Amino acid sequence: MITLENDYIKVSLVAKGAELQGLFSKETKLEYLWNASPKYWAKHSPVLFPIVGSLKNNGFIYQGNHYELPRHGFARDNVFNFEKISEFEGVFSLTQNADTLKVYPFYFELKLRYQLIDRKLKLTYEVENTGTSELLFSIGAHPAFAVPNTPDTTYEDYYLAFNVDEKLTFWKLEDGLVSNETESIELNAHKLKLTHDLFYNDALVFKNLQSNCISLLNTKNDNGLHFHFEEFPFFGIWAAPDAPFVCLEPWCGVADGVNHNQELSSKEGIIKLDAGQTWSRFWEVECF
Repeated sequence: MITLENDYIKVSLVAKGAELQGLFSKETKLEYLWNASPKYWAKHSPVLFPIVGSLKNNGFIYQGNHYELPRHGFARDNVFNFEKISEFEGVFSLTQNADTLKVYPFYFELKLRYQLIDRKLKLTYEVENTGTSELLFSIGAHPAFAVPNTPDTTYEDYYLAFNVDEKLTFWKLEDGLVSNETESIELNAHKLKLTHDLFYNDALVFKNLQSNCISLLNTKNDNGLHFHFEEFPFFGIWAAPDAPFVCLEPWCGVADGVNHNQELSSKEGIIKLDAGQTWSRFWEVECF
């Protein structure tokens, strides 16, 4: 276990998947991250790379060749190298290897940069194309936050507050793929009440949210968090059936559509990065 901490927060990390496994506030004495109980979902906050979600028939076509990749790709199951920059900052890195090249024929360096900035945890994804041809990839976050995280609250006491959106339109999933059907939710003063049945048909998948900050709050006390993200064109909100958590998932990429032709170059949301170029995005969470 790797630890970063400052006067306000303490985070726990592991090299497998470069995964965040703990987010503790020294001020509130509360743990904000889901505990990864296998009863519901044995993950805390995996990185989704080089795809987000599911591929049609679990595969893609690139330059006439067919490759198979599991849902959300392989990064979450690989061991990253770690460099501790300071008490407040650490960087994990992953590059292609013989196994990844069999299923994903690209050269890359993926970095996850964790930084503690006062009461905030900032996570930056950095992708460099280390090959000689165009790099095609998607990347996404999947942090799960404990709901409830105080003994005086229940799941139904919590809600998500969007800083801009007043109405949410989401794409339904069909066997893990994005269907052609949408559904809309009218928000009450920008608020979405959390209920378990919201997720009985899998994740809510959004395209082009107007909000760039979603707060997890409750009606019983003043504890919660602000989740801030920039330039992620897709967003998922998910929980396992009846599980005591909610995932807030900014994505640059999305699952295949039900009618997709499996060509990676025409996949919705795919990022195309020229040789030698670097790409980055970040999200932040502030606990209180």
